[in-house]
Amino acid sequence: MKVSNVCLKTVFNLLVTLLMWLYFTVGFVLLFSPFYLWAYLFSKNREFAFQRLNHYFFQGFFFLLKHLAPRVKWNIPNELKKIKSSVVVCNHSSFLDPLLMIELFPRHTTIVKSTFFKVPVFGWLLKHSGFIPPASQGRLSALMLERIEALDGFLASGGNLFVFPEGTRSRDGSLGPFNKGAFKIARYCQAPIQVLKITGTGEVFAPDKFLFKALNPITITVERVAMVDPEYQSSSYSTTDTMNRVRSLLEH
Repeated sequence: MKVSNVCLKTVFNLLVTLLMWLYFTVGFVLLFSPFYLWAYLFSKNREFAFQRLNHYFFQGFFFLLKHLAPRVKWNIPNELKKIKSSVVVCNHSSFLDPLLMIELFPRHTTIVKSTFFKVPVFGWLLKHSGFIPPASQGRLSALMLERIEALDGFLASGGNLFVFPEGTRSRDGSLGPFNKGAFKIARYCQAPIQVLKITGTGEVFAPDKFLFKALNPITITVERVAMVDPEYQSSSYSTTDTMNRVRSLLEH
């Protein structure tokens, strides 16, 4: 009986996984690509239009996941959607984390690995959505500088930069070493830092795993731990101290 239950659970998880990937690929082509094309050709603010479409696309993604995995509970306060003009710093344990941030914030950008900019279609979307490559040298260096220089205005107009300072997903839930990049950007833009803690996503869609765990009683939570608004103009300001403070908040 136990073997049978495990097999049924695996089959169900596989079905949910395939349906989610079907939405991600075929759903994009059939339902959303015409709107992206229209925005590319006719929108006065192409970047803003693409970000809105990203937001709607992932709203659909999580709407589908919530209905396919009814045992997964979601604890995401609506007040988080009011966050604007901030550098949002989060822990990172699943591919679902950046998708959640896009679903939360209609105006968004983040730092994306250079290799993704080379992927056909996907790289095109990243460029026109205003995402930032990390490359300081090479073919994408000019784009990175352009995006960083524009961030001040982007944040001032209500956009959010969300960043995972660990740079990669945690395999055991513990925080990895932090990169200073997000905190240097916050100082450059004189922006407040919103500290969010995400839990549960790594249990639903774990790193290095293919299947969603759609039948497990898991709660996905996004919690605002604190807002850090450093005195950037102070002679005693330290990027390292700010980074360590944020790390401490996420750990405790």
